[in-house]
Amino acid sequence: MSDISPLRNAVRNGSRLKQLGGTWGEVLAEFLGTFVLICFGDGVVAMAVAGLPGSGRAATPTTIFMAAGDWLLITWGWALAVTMAIYVAGGVSGAHINPAVTVAFAIRRKFAWSKVGPYIVAQILGAFAGAAMVYLLYHDAIDAYNKAVGTGRTDPKGLATYSIFATFPAPYFNGNPVGPLVDQIVGTAFLLMFVVAIIDMRNTAVQSNLGPFMIGLAVAAIGMSIGANAGYAINPARDFGPRLFAWLAGWGQTAMPGTVEGAFSWYFWVPIVGPLIGGAIGVLIYDWFIGDVIHARARLQEPPPPGRAGDETSPTEGSKRTAETSKRTAET
Repeated sequence: MSDISPLRNAVRNGSRLKQLGGTWGEVLAEFLGTFVLICFGDGVVAMAVAGLPGSGRAATPTTIFMAAGDWLLITWGWALAVTMAIYVAGGVSGAHINPAVTVAFAIRRKFAWSKVGPYIVAQILGAFAGAAMVYLLYHDAIDAYNKAVGTGRTDPKGLATYSIFATFPAPYFNGNPVGPLVDQIVGTAFLLMFVVAIIDMRNTAVQSNLGPFMIGLAVAAIGMSIGANAGYAINPARDFGPRLFAWLAGWGQTAMPGTVEGAFSWYFWVPIVGPLIGGAIGVLIYDWFIGDVIHARARLQEPPPPGRAGDETSPTEGSKRTAETSKRTAET
């Protein structure tokens, strides 16, 4: 009995198995994993912003982000989204589901540079498709919320429903991109540091296939600690794919280039550049402070090669010296 799905077998009649077993299969997994990530990550924001108020489960049809409970709902929702996405795609592609992870692993020489481009394209497309799915499910709730508030998607108050899809900086940055950029660098550095620590079998790596769950907890920790600064995108695909969809769906310049008059402008590049820089910094810091130390300790604990203990001479060197002595004796 074939392990290939009947539909794929019927369509392709068993062809292209080599492609499916290689990079193309990994790209498909990255697409699906990122799709799951955004469906449930953006989905939980849609629940908090539009679903709960519009369904009568909040104090008023416009009550959002009034207490820490809303933020905890979002942080735990994203944590579970990351967990499930990794469980879906991890066995095929490693479930990077994040260009910052892909680039950082390539810099670390744990991933082929030739796969970086295909992975990132798949991640962005998966994120775009995930945002489209969230919109399909919640567009009625989004319109109901905007109507209750008395705003359109392109108005400044439309930022609330736009936040379902992508990120923006907190008002206390006064539109200056430096603070949010530093926030994204730091947040993603921690993310990659946690990821490589969790999967490093030389360290106290988790067992019994709990790695995805622990990475989800790492995302929750980042969101609860520094998420309010800039929405903790910490993932260029997670922000850019849904941002592009929001632009096409009518949020205009709020989405692209990321401008709200009097608040911030041309913000779209911050959640792209910041995570790419931060991811590289995170893996380098881990290797410098932890990875290299573990490697050095392992090398020190290795037994010496035969004949190398103390002042003893190895068999090879002893044979060479015996041969040299015999040669001198014969010449004499």
